[in-house]
Amino acid sequence: MFDKTFYVYGSFLILLMLICNDVIKCDDGFSYIQNPIINILMQSVSPKYTPKNPLDLFDFLRDRYPLPNGLKFPLVEYDYIIVGAGSAGCVVASRLSEDPDVMVLLLEAGQPENFFTDIPSIAPFFQLTEYAWPYFMEPQPGVCLGMENNKCYWPRGRSVGGTSTINYMIYTRGRPEEWDRIASAGNYGWSYREVLKYYKKSERAHLEGLEGSPYRGTNGEMDIEFVKYRTPLIEAFLQAGRILGSPTTDYNSPEQLGFGHVQANIKSGKRLSAAKVFLRPNKKRPNLHILPLTTVTRVLIDKYTKTAYGVEYVRNRLKNKVRARREVILSAGPIASPQLLMLSGIGPKKHLQKHGLRVIQNLPVGKTLYDHITFPGLIFPLNVTNIALNENRDGNVQNLIEWMQFGDNVVSSPGGVEGIGYIKTLASDEPDQIPDIELISLGGSLLADGGLTGSKAIRRGMKITEQTFDAAFGSIDNTDAYSIFPMLLHPKSVGYLELKDNNPFSHPKMHGNYLTHPHDVGTLIAAIRYIQTLVATPPFQKYGATLHKAHYLQCPELSFNSDEYWECAIRTLTATLHHQIATCRMGPENDPLAVVDPELRVHGVHRLRVIDSSIIPRTLSVHTHAPAVMIGEKGSDMIKATWHEDTSVMIFS
Repeated sequence: MFDKTFYVYGSFLILLMLICNDVIKCDDGFSYIQNPIINILMQSVSPKYTPKNPLDLFDFLRDRYPLPNGLKFPLVEYDYIIVGAGSAGCVVASRLSEDPDVMVLLLEAGQPENFFTDIPSIAPFFQLTEYAWPYFMEPQPGVCLGMENNKCYWPRGRSVGGTSTINYMIYTRGRPEEWDRIASAGNYGWSYREVLKYYKKSERAHLEGLEGSPYRGTNGEMDIEFVKYRTPLIEAFLQAGRILGSPTTDYNSPEQLGFGHVQANIKSGKRLSAAKVFLRPNKKRPNLHILPLTTVTRVLIDKYTKTAYGVEYVRNRLKNKVRARREVILSAGPIASPQLLMLSGIGPKKHLQKHGLRVIQNLPVGKTLYDHITFPGLIFPLNVTNIALNENRDGNVQNLIEWMQFGDNVVSSPGGVEGIGYIKTLASDEPDQIPDIELISLGGSLLADGGLTGSKAIRRGMKITEQTFDAAFGSIDNTDAYSIFPMLLHPKSVGYLELKDNNPFSHPKMHGNYLTHPHDVGTLIAAIRYIQTLVATPPFQKYGATLHKAHYLQCPELSFNSDEYWECAIRTLTATLHHQIATCRMGPENDPLAVVDPELRVHGVHRLRVIDSSIIPRTLSVHTHAPAVMIGEKGSDMIKATWHEDTSVMIFS
């Protein structure tokens, strides 16, 4: 796509972004990286380049999705309209447009990807750019106490590719028992055996040692690879796991819990977003129209027949409508899909009436919300140098050019993640083969983002205040250290989502209700105790790994390493892992919390489906990109099965 000279200039640009990182905060809540030197360099690479927006640093680097056949404007009617080009929406658009006899329109509020989003190591950086919706959880006492304004930051992808453009590229599927209990709750077709078919359909696995696995796909479009670059810390993690009884395994296989090298959505060391996999190869199909920078404001629904027949959208500040001959599909994600349903008159009756919205179907939209949280403050300084990741040492032009040529050096590390482990803590009340904690092993720690001379992208991406960070970790900042993030897999605390008002450009109100159930606190503390035991084993002790005694301003009187201290620490650094689900919960008609049925059709509304991670009804041991792709695959087949080859006949019920 770009020549070598361009990549060399790109290397210098990204380095300047990481070093000269002035941040402009705008009224809409966005934080953009801005530096005049970068604009000058961009103009030197492309002399005719003029930024459309003074804050738009990436315009000339972006992918393009022009309408085919020279069209200047979209059609007035399509067979299928898909809202949201995220992990699921890209799949649905690709699969439905395989039929040349149907017309497919894909609408996305964000912009296309650019050269820099290909770089795995700078994943945290993009959570503070226009590629992320700057969502914040509603203030909640007792959590995120060390974050800016005591609010939890929930960035979601705002691009063609959705959150797969800014995430950490981790590929996980969930345990068989978890999918089977979803199916047993009345969700026919969603057992592990049935969803495995769709996981394998997309997958093109290049995983050394797993070539003959019956659980891996090899003919799909989405490459899954082990990250080639590894620090010695990942081997310590795997060896320590074996000492404590956790085998080194394919953690996506159904047989057993264990530890393994991280499996990632990458190819030759470069990010593979859903857009790169499912849209870019197909964007010249004459029957697939893709409109970035287009915000859908409501679904058009006939109030008498309760049938969706199109959408209303805003593009270039102009309001338009487009009709759907067959179906409207919402794939806008766990925040925007429920918001759009409610703006369209589908949701809790009293809540919609409160905001002056006409009620078309009374459904519990947004009444259930689960999320995975972590505690990123377990940091183990090392007495051996140059084995952990460090931005100031690793972020140089030579590494970037080498990465562009070979894709196998430190730049290919997905935000520093090297390994995944699934464990059952002593606090677990889950069935035998269902873990309660995922361990995310890093090749470094929060300290690796450069300190005073670096980008501070990780801490900024979590919105940790400087005062909190400096008090807790300032004495060891920018030093070699190791960290494991414990992910709470099955929180008993349940949140909810509601509208702020009836303005489609307002962010909804998101209530995470983190740690409101005491079991969640106990599970995280049990995970911390396990990690302490893990790092006390010889594989880590040969590097002198010793737990740093962090001083939290919010916990002044508590004895270090007591349960009370750890609860306060967890409540100070409460960080999301961006896995919100269940806001458009799937379930049979008799499920009082269900929004869509097992075929992803909105209960009581015709020709309208939700196909994204918001339909997952309960917690899973997953990072949600892979399940969203699977849901897109399965949902596409459901749509195809609904319609006869005779396009005049429809069996939608």
